[in-house]
Amino acid sequence: MLHAARDGDRHAMDRIVALVYDDLRALANRQLRREMGLRTMHPTSLVHETYMRLAGVAFYATDRAHFLAIAARAMRRVLIDAARHRSAEKRAGDSERTPLDDYEWTAELSTEDLLSLNDAIDELDARQRRVVECRFFAGMEEREIAEALGVTERTVRRDWVKARAWLYQSLYGTSAA
Repeated sequence: MLHAARDGDRHAMDRIVALVYDDLRALANRQLRREMGLRTMHPTSLVHETYMRLAGVAFYATDRAHFLAIAARAMRRVLIDAARHRSAEKRAGDSERTPLDDYEWTAELSTEDLLSLNDAIDELDARQRRVVECRFFAGMEEREIAEALGVTERTVRRDWVKARAWLYQSLYGTSAA
């Protein structure tokens, strides 16, 4: 089905989404839990918006984990676009630092923090960016990320440490302690 969806078969995409719908809703719930203030989107809406984005482009997924990683990236884009829209509407407010250690990744993020984080993530190298997307936005474990990216768990850990340090430096201008 993944090959058929890649080749533009919308029915195959519909079947894939039906098979992983609960996983997609769980991803959406994780990502939306981080939003501060009023939510502009519900998990179902985020899943549907993600589906519309995925159905409209060609993508290559090798298995379920890889498809969920691609979906997590698409969800990130949906949320970033929504945050940019909200930010353009209000253009005010104080932002707070969000620590980048493992225990704080579930903290709520303001619109400004989310946009700053997105810009910093976009500056990472491609594999580190995918590791951060899978871990932060999709809530995937190291084993799942390694499987989705076709690398070892050790490589995922190494990329995570490097990405976290670089993001901290980029966001706060100081080295992580």
